[in-house]
Amino acid sequence: MKRLLSLILTAWLLSGVCLAENYGMPAWEYPLEPEILENKAGYITLVNRDHLLGSDYEPYDLEVINARAIPDIKGDMLRKAALQAVREMFAAAEADGCVLYLKSVYRAYSTQKYMYNRRLENVGRDDGVVAYPGSSDHQTGLGADILNLEWTKKSGMTPAFGNTAEAQWMEAHCAEYGFIIRYMEDKEEITGIIYEPWHLRYVGVEAAAYIMENHLSLEEFDEEWHAYIADWEARGGDFKELLRLRAIPDPAEVLYLTEEGEEEVSLFH
Repeated sequence: MKRLLSLILTAWLLSGVCLAENYGMPAWEYPLEPEILENKAGYITLVNRDHLLGSDYEPYDLEVINARAIPDIKGDMLRKAALQAVREMFAAAEADGCVLYLKSVYRAYSTQKYMYNRRLENVGRDDGVVAYPGSSDHQTGLGADILNLEWTKKSGMTPAFGNTAEAQWMEAHCAEYGFIIRYMEDKEEITGIIYEPWHLRYVGVEAAAYIMENHLSLEEFDEEWHAYIADWEARGGDFKELLRLRAIPDPAEVLYLTEEGEEEVSLFH
């Protein structure tokens, strides 16, 4: 009797596993897994003039930077995952002969507002150099300005930094550590920001690899994956249900002895 019950339970669990594998939905064919697009940690969140952060927004997992940085930002912060990635990237860059420095990391809304207003006063217009308050990657705690030693001594940053060995190394390797070049040279009309080879944005390794390989701005990537999900759901998919089903753990085998001393194997979630 126990053997029969065990077989019934095993068959029921296996049928559930098969159901969870097929889902009764269209095949998921986007190059990134659904869990990345779920964006629970906020790593792929788009922030710009059309997608503003509130004045009270502050990341929940900021940590004081413990990577090479200019003296002015000692005590400043980045989100935990971005900071760990910076440390790993800096070590790899140094092994290749490129010494990198953090120049600017997390900025509160109030700081960004002050910088923006000061730029308006000095220049007389919004020239795309300083982000509008609420539209800055720096407020996410995932954006970082990174330079070489020579450029840390300059009073400002210009696209000419892109000609340095350090900037070229970052463009070639940043995705390996979860970063993208947030404001690319040929995406200025899309991002509304000038080319900033020093500005890296953490999005996670998988998303960074896809974005950099396909030479996408974060705006283009955001539009693309949202459009994919909309089309997939129009064909019968349910994104929230897909995530729920994929979260069901694989069954675990449990070996036990029956009263007759026979081995039985059952599967349990």
